[in-house]
Amino acid sequence: MLTYSDEAHHVPANTYQKIMHHFTPKLWLGMTATPDKRDDHIEGRNVYELFDYNIACEIRLQQAMEENLLCPFHYFGLTDLAIIGDDEEDHRDFHMLTSDERVKHIIEQAGYYGYSGEKVKGLIFCSGIRESEELSHKFNQIVNPSTGKFFRTIALNGSANEEERQNAFERLALDENDPQVLSGRAEPLDYIFSYEILNEGVDIVEVNQVIMLRPTQSPIVFIQQLGRGLRKAEGKEYVVILDFIGNYNNNFMIPIALSGDRTYNKDNIRRYIMEGGRIIPGASTVHFDEVSRKRIFASVDKANFSDIRLIKENYVNLKNKLGRIPALADFDAYGEMDVVRIFDNKSLGSYYKFLVKYEKEYTIRLSKDEEKIVEFVSQKLANGKRLQELQMLRNVLAYARGLSRIGLFAGLKADMAKVGKEISDDQRKNLVNVLTNEFPAGVAKKTYEKCVFIEKDKTDYVPTETLMEMLSNDDFYNIMQELIDFGISRYKRDYSNCFGDTDLVLYQKYTYEDVCRLLNWEKNEVPLNIGGYKFDKKTNTFPVFINYDKAEDISDTTKYEDHFVDGFRDKLIAISKSGRSMESEDVQNFLKAKERGIRVELFVRKNKDDKISKEFYYLGPMEATGAARQFTMPNTTSTAVEIEWKLDVPVREDIYEYIVGA
Repeated sequence: MLTYSDEAHHVPANTYQKIMHHFTPKLWLGMTATPDKRDDHIEGRNVYELFDYNIACEIRLQQAMEENLLCPFHYFGLTDLAIIGDDEEDHRDFHMLTSDERVKHIIEQAGYYGYSGEKVKGLIFCSGIRESEELSHKFNQIVNPSTGKFFRTIALNGSANEEERQNAFERLALDENDPQVLSGRAEPLDYIFSYEILNEGVDIVEVNQVIMLRPTQSPIVFIQQLGRGLRKAEGKEYVVILDFIGNYNNNFMIPIALSGDRTYNKDNIRRYIMEGGRIIPGASTVHFDEVSRKRIFASVDKANFSDIRLIKENYVNLKNKLGRIPALADFDAYGEMDVVRIFDNKSLGSYYKFLVKYEKEYTIRLSKDEEKIVEFVSQKLANGKRLQELQMLRNVLAYARGLSRIGLFAGLKADMAKVGKEISDDQRKNLVNVLTNEFPAGVAKKTYEKCVFIEKDKTDYVPTETLMEMLSNDDFYNIMQELIDFGISRYKRDYSNCFGDTDLVLYQKYTYEDVCRLLNWEKNEVPLNIGGYKFDKKTNTFPVFINYDKAEDISDTTKYEDHFVDGFRDKLIAISKSGRSMESEDVQNFLKAKERGIRVELFVRKNKDDKISKEFYYLGPMEATGAARQFTMPNTTSTAVEIEWKLDVPVREDIYEYIVGA
């Protein structure tokens, strides 16, 4: 016997469990659109476990659209006139939510963007019951411009019984020429206003317009509400989704939900906002107006994707799916949260530390020194931004197990030759300093004082005796091996397509420390000492760091008007530090960089709002065109020099639009 259950994410509930305990079929088949959704009152009970972790078939929104299983949608992210927060309904300005101005704005936009078919059959999702009732009341007092009659709407919420709900659904599906309507036995509806109850288990295939008037608190709920309009129906070519976007902290969840990208990687989210219409499969489209786009960008910039609550939620989802503690590679394999978000969390610093704090089944415990080394590799190297350290550490593991006795740099030279890279003298010194704690600046040197991996042995280097002793602990060895393998896989995926003979990848993002390390500087520099740019004489490299948007309250001597020349993605105007003249050494190094063999590299970030990653896009090398002028900075007596630059490679369009535009 086969037993089938729809809406199977409710199976952990006691009412469902009674049924499951009653039957003993050969196979339980469960279907749900939201397997990861868990009700608070059944915390800890896992849908996947109840079906023995057997996933017969899984299809996400993107794939369903690609395979033409759903109705195409046209999504419009629109500016909401109500500027309100993410709090519950009782903490919002109710009068703003239901103001005549907002009602007029909603009706105008709904009419402008339209629907497929002869009449609108719409669902409107509100942020609270009172809002749904008041908005429905106000709609019903306004003439629908497309019909010349008053709008016909109702508010349908949790108090409605099953008969009332079914009657509402049937009325929404009616056309004007339906016999029941013509005979006066039934009156059709234009819209149903609701709070939460229409999120799932509702099948009104005729819905041709969905309006969202609430902040997006969850990608799961967003897709549930979007999905109410995605059923195919005769005469319905598409569904229109109108999302009214206010100043909500959680606006970043909108592109996450639409894209299906669950990595919580800010660059992926920003890129989707810019070009979502080109990414969504099939005939569907995604559009954001200028203000809503700015609001989402601001939300992304401010979001803390290393927040422990978000990490725990995503970890539990993946563990539930696997039925075991996930490995690092599982996060990538299953498209879950980017595990680097765990490394970035200041209270954690490593996946090991997360498991120790939050996973009861995890019993491995390391010494303090072992734990610190795991943290160092997790935070500094496991992101895969450079292969060399990771490959050397892989050779260290082989050395510790007696699988190799060749010197570490001799082995690294051979390994790098296989991927077309050479180890220069500058890089050799840089690698030694990174792996002996001589590279860090500031407090980092003290923090990782025990993280010394290698020591000199005649003409080469070998693992330190202390590290060799640690690696005799199988648990520590295995954690290190997993971290190194993960880092190398990230390098292959994200950072192997290096620009020219550098270890930098165009449009990837780097911190100040990453840049100092990847340019092979002997020592790191704290950002305060870099101050926009810094020349390293030994490597002849000159990185320039630009914050494109400037805060309004910064001093006049630091308010540099760096900007791309209008219409050019390869031409930049950048200003020197204050107190500089045409004869200053740094200005002359810029202007004569080519003849002096100096490589000027450009790194740009939108602003400083991203407090977590503090990263810059790498936009490649650039060369001064020769156009330069000295001037006195406004409201000061300090001079500076304005220099025109030509980038070797025009900035990719979506990155350029993000930096310059929204």
